[in-house]
Amino acid sequence: MKDILAVLHSTEPAKWLFYGDSITMGASHTLGWRDYTQHFAERIRYELRRMDDIVLNTAYDGNTTRHLLDSFDWRVGQFHPRVVFIMIGTNDCCEEDGGFRVPLDEFKSNLNTLVRRIRLLNAALPILQTACPLLPGGAPNRERSFPKYMAAVRVVAREEQVPVIDHLSYWRRKAKLAGSDQHPWMGDAIHPNGMGHRVLAELIFRRLNISPTRSSPDNFS
Repeated sequence: MKDILAVLHSTEPAKWLFYGDSITMGASHTLGWRDYTQHFAERIRYELRRMDDIVLNTAYDGNTTRHLLDSFDWRVGQFHPRVVFIMIGTNDCCEEDGGFRVPLDEFKSNLNTLVRRIRLLNAALPILQTACPLLPGGAPNRERSFPKYMAAVRVVAREEQVPVIDHLSYWRRKAKLAGSDQHPWMGDAIHPNGMGHRVLAELIFRRLNISPTRSSPDNFS
């Protein structure tokens, strides 16, 4: 994380790019609240006074790692970002007729390739993220495979020596403490609601050591 911290402490403006699926896109399920990338933009540009920084959200619904690779030049390459956050896998792990939308081995290989391609963009810095958990019983075509795909995200982070922000593990710990797996931070079985997006942002702040002093994810238990 030290390279990311160096960006934060530099006087040079930076572009921060978020890349992923409908969770990162933040559409619909926030019901008009900010998504986590918008919370991040306020923290970076206003509260940290990095007003010349640019925060971009190029995520879109239905995205998989295949789509990320296919659209890489358009969605990432044209912007020359300094830091790229990737949260992906909830669609890849979907079971369909004849197998998974993106088989696990291919998913992992795609992530490895994405990380390496990002690094070729003016030495850009990738940050991998796991997704929030699925609500039990709400996404039966994903529940069985989802943990394996999120485990693969952690493996790729170790292999490529890049940071990983493990939202899944954090949310599971909080659910265990609350004694319920029906998390109030979710808008449906897959997507976080407005409060959930705030929690996603707050965990990123923690990992980057830029948490606002007035709040932390623990306040949202």
